[in-house]
Amino acid sequence: MAAHIELRNVAKRFGGMAAVHSLSLSVRKGELVSLLGPSGCGKTTTLNLIAGFLEPDDGDIFIDGKPVTDVPPYRRNLGMVFQNFALFPHMTVFDNVAFGLKMRKLGRRETETRVRDALELVELGGYRERYRSELSGGQCQRVALARALVVEPTALLLDEPFSSLDANLREQLRLEVRAIQQRVGITTIFVTHDQAEALAMSDHIVVMNQGRIEQIGTPDAVYHASANEFVARFVGQTNLLKGTLVEHIDGRCTVQVGALRIQALMQGNRASGDATIGLRPEAIRLEPDGDCENRFEATLVQQTFLGATTHCILDIEGVPLRLQLQNAQIPMPPGSKIRVGWKVSSAHVIGD
Repeated sequence: MAAHIELRNVAKRFGGMAAVHSLSLSVRKGELVSLLGPSGCGKTTTLNLIAGFLEPDDGDIFIDGKPVTDVPPYRRNLGMVFQNFALFPHMTVFDNVAFGLKMRKLGRRETETRVRDALELVELGGYRERYRSELSGGQCQRVALARALVVEPTALLLDEPFSSLDANLREQLRLEVRAIQQRVGITTIFVTHDQAEALAMSDHIVVMNQGRIEQIGTPDAVYHASANEFVARFVGQTNLLKGTLVEHIDGRCTVQVGALRIQALMQGNRASGDATIGLRPEAIRLEPDGDCENRFEATLVQQTFLGATTHCILDIEGVPLRLQLQNAQIPMPPGSKIRVGWKVSSAHVIGD
């Protein structure tokens, strides 16, 4: 499928400092792509380049196959939702949503129909006469989403739209926004520093660091087969087990980590040298059965009860390991001996 939004070798510098380095990205029509990374990684700069609020120093931007690098924002037909809502406080909900239509000089009847439909889409049909001061944060963000969608944009750009909301509301809204995006079928680029948001909402995730792309992949691939240590550390918790590659045959390998021999999956053809295994804490099992090729006796060093999960620190012959259990707390004190294990498919050599 041809790209709906495409960036080719795009770069942006501020005062001699590069915010985005020769970035290339292709977004297909109808998919939701998240730009994920820490503060200052270049994700919002990339979004502003797509929107036309910034001009690239190098490279080209295409929408529907047409170059838009020199096209002003108002002619790109993109909907934008900002972190701070950007609602006019002196206008009603109706007038805020209708603002873009009035700028386009649409007739009164069509404006009324479109605003009504947009407010119904975000479940705010009864709020049209309210003002910004009469709305909650979540309602404000829904109004902002309706305002972006009412102009029937070719794509939707979301700049950390939930970051100012509390945790429960963020979780609720990200599910609602994803459902709306899928219902409308609109191409969406979503900027966030929240790994859970990116994993929950995205068709593909673009992990960024210092103005560069570290990995592009589905949520499952980014989480379970991280391209490098930065991605593995940034996207959730993980165990990074550093050792020496002993054997590598047909995608499976053995890595010596301290006194432990650990079997893992590995790409490439390398058969020796240093190797780092990525192993997610929730992939480790207590009292493992026969399908766990890696099985060891561990010492329980520490446990922390966090409600739905219990996080543990283990020691396996001098190798520290983090373990996460769902809905359970180990009924044993620190110093207890326990049996743990994990499947080969849960352990991946990173970067190969």
